[in-house]
Amino acid sequence: MTSPGSGGEIGRFLTIADAAEILAVDVAAVDELIRSGELPAIRVGTSGPWRIERAQLEVWIELQYEETRVGVAWNEGEFANVTELSGARGGRIRPVD
Repeated sequence: MTSPGSGGEIGRFLTIADAAEILAVDVAAVDELIRSGELPAIRVGTSGPWRIERAQLEVWIELQYEETRVGVAWNEGEFANVTELSGARGGRIRPVD
């Protein structure tokens, strides 16, 4: 997962295998995330290998955590505060025209 001479540090761009290792999934799962457009990546050259920017992977991971938090709150139903999830503050919720 490290590049030669990097002293153990990960560079700016990750291979699909690097991202799969970080996420503890197989390479095919990361490839599917890229091809579906869910995980931002670039191609090196017109048909070269995919590369995932480390910062983009971190953002994607944080978004997954947030989706999970919202999903859990929503699925708890009777315990979830729908007003809080909607972003509305106190008072009555007005219908959208």
